[in-house]
Amino acid sequence: MQQITLHPGELYSIVMDMHALSEARIGRIKKAVVSGAYVKAEDEIIVSRSRKRKKKKGWLLDFRRILLTPHVLDDIGDAFWDEFDTHYPFQIGGIETAAIPLVTALTMHGHGKRSKKDVNGFFIRKSRKKDGLMRMIEGVLRRDREIVLVDDLINSGKSFIRQVEVLEGLGHKISAVWTIVRFRDADYYSYFHDKGIRVISLFTLDDFNDELGTENLEKKEREVLAQPYRVLWKFQSKDPSYQYVVPKSDPAIDDERLYVGSDNGTLWALEQRSGEVAWSYKIGMHTKGKGIFSSPALFDGTVYFGGYDGNFYALDAATGKKRWIYFEADWIGSSPAVARDLGIVFVGLEFGLWRKRGGLAAIDAKSGKKIWSMSDMPCYTHSSPCYIEECGQVVVGSNDGCAYLFDARTGVLAWKFEPHAITEKERGVGFSRFDIKESFAYDAKRDLVIFGNRKGELFFVNRKVGTERARFKAEFGFYSTPVIYGDTVLAASLDKNLYCIGLETFEEKWRWNAGARIFATPVVIGGSIYQGANTGRLMELDPETGDEISFLTLSERITNKAVYNPVTKRFFVPTFANEIYCLKKTP
Repeated sequence: MQQITLHPGELYSIVMDMHALSEARIGRIKKAVVSGAYVKAEDEIIVSRSRKRKKKKGWLLDFRRILLTPHVLDDIGDAFWDEFDTHYPFQIGGIETAAIPLVTALTMHGHGKRSKKDVNGFFIRKSRKKDGLMRMIEGVLRRDREIVLVDDLINSGKSFIRQVEVLEGLGHKISAVWTIVRFRDADYYSYFHDKGIRVISLFTLDDFNDELGTENLEKKEREVLAQPYRVLWKFQSKDPSYQYVVPKSDPAIDDERLYVGSDNGTLWALEQRSGEVAWSYKIGMHTKGKGIFSSPALFDGTVYFGGYDGNFYALDAATGKKRWIYFEADWIGSSPAVARDLGIVFVGLEFGLWRKRGGLAAIDAKSGKKIWSMSDMPCYTHSSPCYIEECGQVVVGSNDGCAYLFDARTGVLAWKFEPHAITEKERGVGFSRFDIKESFAYDAKRDLVIFGNRKGELFFVNRKVGTERARFKAEFGFYSTPVIYGDTVLAASLDKNLYCIGLETFEEKWRWNAGARIFATPVVIGGSIYQGANTGRLMELDPETGDEISFLTLSERITNKAVYNPVTKRFFVPTFANEIYCLKKTP
């Protein structure tokens, strides 16, 4: 091969030409962003995420308008490899959907223009696929290479944080995150800096001031959200059912142990200190993937729970040995409620017989003998009963959309609240448009029973007479239990919002948007609200304003509420993948 010798002047000329090409390329990308991705509220309808209202002012960057344009992607590919060429080998990944065309273009670019590099790409789903192979990550993911994560922009960084948590949980190392536009100062992204992850972008917002005007790009700076949680241990039960994205078994705790059900039909007792298994109990035959969705209840040294084998169990909390089993139902997805003053445990029942679909049982907590039961509900009763000690009554909902209030001692029906009529077809299948899936809140001050249904209605019902006092409407259904906080009620909806509603006016005080569906029931701990969501994020919120205070990101959806031990100051956070994370908040 003939050797080519370049004089210093020629080498300088080549370098300058390459620099000019790079500047021209960056200029073209910038022009594409300004002309194609920049959208103003006065030109097009922009709906506020937090309030679902149309913005009259403001702007956004919609990169989907330009990321399928060949010449733009070609320039972006060149700009990316100008930065990362010397860092090869690595693999490229990102989260759906904007990252999908980016990952595709960048891997193709590396292979086609950059010396035929054997670069691989993948993308992360926002939530695990519920059928087929049920994957969270699609594409090729190699063990022997570091990862560069890419996306169109980075603002708070929460999306990238979730990706890092997922990938690090699988044992991978992320070396950099790369975007077209960075919204905040580099110092804001301390999460990545602390992990040694570089944050690289082609532009910052300030780069567009001249083209778009500083007034258009004016933004309110927020404080850096804290992520003050340290994982002490993690437990996962085998064979989680990824296809069931619903609230499953909430953990229950005593002074030393945590008790929780799992999809494979095992009730686990874990040592809170270490996460080690103290004992486990396996229920009988059940529908595959639906073992124990019932949340255990603790009373007088006994743990109570139902199973999809149709049995209701009472186990010794210390040893896990059976105390008694109640056999009447075909399935039990309901969680028990204990009347401690009466020594009675209540649970919803499901039956497979025509015209006998749902009911409620009151069982002696010590002996397991039935005190009374009602089995005339026309649809399945998955809802969990709520015992109202002040009144000696128990209320439960059913898939017929009705709420039933009983005398807790005798089972006499005080009233049935029926806001909607269901069809014969709905009676036949056991489900309706108005399913009541979770439990109830009781507002003693105003004597109101509060609950939500699958239609997205939150009802406020007069406890004495069973009449509707008020109704609040969300965009989609409620699959969580309302929580009373002061003179408000907190209600999480499948429309992605946690609502704070005044109990005097029944009007919305504030809402917080999770960015994904919310199944988990909110919980108030230490004067803050903790809300999990399908983003895999547990958020701490100010109960007065709904403002975000801190957050934790996990790799799987959070569909159940967190539990807190105030003595040890440990949080126990479940995911729908049958995981339990034990966390401690650092100062």
